[in-house]
Amino acid sequence: MKILGIDPGMAIVGYGLIETVNDSINLLTSGSIQTDKKLPDSKRLLEIYNDLTTVVQKYQPDCASVEELFFFKNQKTIIPVAEARGVILTVLEKLNIPTYSYTPIQVKQVLTGYGRAEKKEVEQMVRLTLQSDKLPKLDDTVDAIAIAICHSRGII
Repeated sequence: MKILGIDPGMAIVGYGLIETVNDSINLLTSGSIQTDKKLPDSKRLLEIYNDLTTVVQKYQPDCASVEELFFFKNQKTIIPVAEARGVILTVLEKLNIPTYSYTPIQVKQVLTGYGRAEKKEVEQMVRLTLQSDKLPKLDDTVDAIAIAICHSRGII
């Protein structure tokens, strides 16, 4: 089964596509959609829509897991992130991709056993799960892979 994990954002949307085969998890591809902060939000949202559509059509995931908005320290970012998440969910629905949502606490709990784990602990568990020392540089992309792994744990 191919699972597309997505970490929503207005500036950066991280994504990671994993494949589960029996008890193993393999990373097929990962990356990010980055929008220009100088552009109006409407153009940035359209860019997310178009780029994610291309990713989904190219890789044909069986399902997607998307990080749910849970809590934001910076109140200025919650609305743009919610708008980006709405666009992401629209793309997935339009392309008939079953979608599941997980909070950051749920992802951390599943990967590390502790819902308040630090980013480095989650990153280490992603590294161990994929049996790879090389991970993408962007936190958003690693988070997206973690979200996909979280979903896989419920189906393996």
